[in-house]
Amino acid sequence: PVMRPLRGFVGDGRRPLISPDGEPNLVPFEGFADEDGRYLIERYAMSYLTSGRDLLRLQARSSKESASVVIVADPLFGEPATASEYFARLPGTRAEARAIDALFPDATLLTGPLATKAAVENLRAPRNLHIASHGFFLQRPVENPLLRSGVALAGANVKQGPHADGILTALEASALNLWGTKPVTLSACDSGVGEVRNGEGVYGLRRAFVLAGSETLVMSLWPVGDAISRETMVAYYTGLRDGLGRGDALRQAELAMLKHTGRQHPFYWASFIQSGEWASLDGQR
Repeated sequence: PVMRPLRGFVGDGRRPLISPDGEPNLVPFEGFADEDGRYLIERYAMSYLTSGRDLLRLQARSSKESASVVIVADPLFGEPATASEYFARLPGTRAEARAIDALFPDATLLTGPLATKAAVENLRAPRNLHIASHGFFLQRPVENPLLRSGVALAGANVKQGPHADGILTALEASALNLWGTKPVTLSACDSGVGEVRNGEGVYGLRRAFVLAGSETLVMSLWPVGDAISRETMVAYYTGLRDGLGRGDALRQAELAMLKHTGRQHPFYWASFIQSGEWASLDGQR
């Protein structure tokens, strides 16, 4: 078991902070089992860091407070440029977005042709940012590691490439104005153009939103069914609204999924991980 050699260091601690390197970026440690056959999520509330330096950054929270919630979902990708490389429509994310929107009456909902790269780039530190779309993680080498990953938005099929209007690369995401944004959530991420995802690509996407200023990133490591994703995200945001920590809200949503008959396998509940600040939206740990 993964935790056995660390047990003496962890002691009675219940919140390990994990900074993975390379391929372990693709692994949700919550889904490992301990010596008693229990999943680690049942014993620990885990949070991930891109590096130990994140702990210093989390001490310098922005004094800027924004009440806005922005939800970007079901982008209209357009007609595919080729038959072999395209981003498929994600209609299930629209229902997910509407369910989250119902929890926050003042939320801004951007779907279809409104879910554009320009709209995301023009955001000014919303309190919560939820993006439900394809993520891509390229295996082939490129000139900048932050161009190996990104998010597909409206028009992504019309013109492809690292600088296309419908593609928000990790490099471009790192320049967003998110200083003061509490959680950023990337939901329904998938390898939209058929490339093999890799640890460096996932790490790049995580690192980009840290550089942009967001305190927390919640992202999925593999796609699950629309109903499961929607159920998990609605439970997560309900927990946030009710005052749970950003880490605990996700953990409780996944523990609830774990109790469902036929959903005990980590595939169903462990795809989402929380990186960065784990406190509640008002900063309480």
